[in-house]
Amino acid sequence: MIKKALLSASVLTTILLAGCDNTAKVPEPKAKAEGSVNTKPITIGYSDWPGWVAWQVAIEKGFFQEAGVNVEFKWFDYSASMSAFSANQLDAVSVSNGDNLVIASGGTKGIMIMATDYSAGNDVIIAKNGINSIQELKGKQIAVEKGLVDHHLLNTALSDAGIAHTDVNLVNAVTNELPQVFSSPDVAAIAVWQPVANQALKAVAGSKIIYSSQDKPGLIYDTLTVNMTHLSAHKEEWKKIIQVWDKTVKYINDPATRPDALAIMAKRVGLEADQYAQFIEGTHLLDLAANKKVFEKSNNFDSLYGSSYHVNEFNFKNGLYTQKVDVDGVIYPELVQSLP
Repeated sequence: MIKKALLSASVLTTILLAGCDNTAKVPEPKAKAEGSVNTKPITIGYSDWPGWVAWQVAIEKGFFQEAGVNVEFKWFDYSASMSAFSANQLDAVSVSNGDNLVIASGGTKGIMIMATDYSAGNDVIIAKNGINSIQELKGKQIAVEKGLVDHHLLNTALSDAGIAHTDVNLVNAVTNELPQVFSSPDVAAIAVWQPVANQALKAVAGSKIIYSSQDKPGLIYDTLTVNMTHLSAHKEEWKKIIQVWDKTVKYINDPATRPDALAIMAKRVGLEADQYAQFIEGTHLLDLAANKKVFEKSNNFDSLYGSSYHVNEFNFKNGLYTQKVDVDGVIYPELVQSLP
């Protein structure tokens, strides 16, 4: 699978360093010549996270054709999708809200027009036998890939437990290698996402999940982020895409069509449908009604704003950028709020 890195140094080098005006105002489109028709497909990058693999259902069920919108989805490794978006090779990309801020800090301003989901258990902290709470990690070694989304999860869990960051010893390790690192006698816990988390649980007997994104709903949102210039010229098409997403979520959640949806999604990533069901359970998909609530401004995690304010602080304190991003300038609620 998956997912959601706060941009690595190699990705950051690809980001265009154009100026960013940090406002949420989308420029008005230029008038088209009379009789002209836009036949060029809208290009959207997506990658291996359940909230984005869900798009495959819309693709294969023909929902976009039914809506009358010309869309081309392009499959990427996650970091590569962000690089492509930053280089203006995509009109939109599927990214976490925290990664959107890192992209914006580099100069390429992507506007979050919709939230596909929030992580509801797929991001976890796993501890060895005998450790049953975050409080018991004080003084211990914890392995995590620094700067990635589960570093943010760990940071939040420690803060909530009243543990200073200096009271634990972070061991930096590549996510895919965390199961092996966890086997080291010196490492008491790891922060990791699925399916690598399941590998770690199998690798170390008696280990267990002591904290997950389910304990902090809304900490990690996943979004549809659109190029600001493209959005200004194609608002009606983007409204249709949001409506297709709403239809897709309902198709996945409907008990009558859920087996078909799971089969489509599982096939896209080379898994069996019963295996993939676990990952859907750990991903809270957001339909249009839920998006309307998420796009209401507040400082809480039930708001995309509040979650993004929080991750903005994390990114800044951990050196992912040297100046805080204007969060309000990269969230555009008008489309979801305008739909019935």
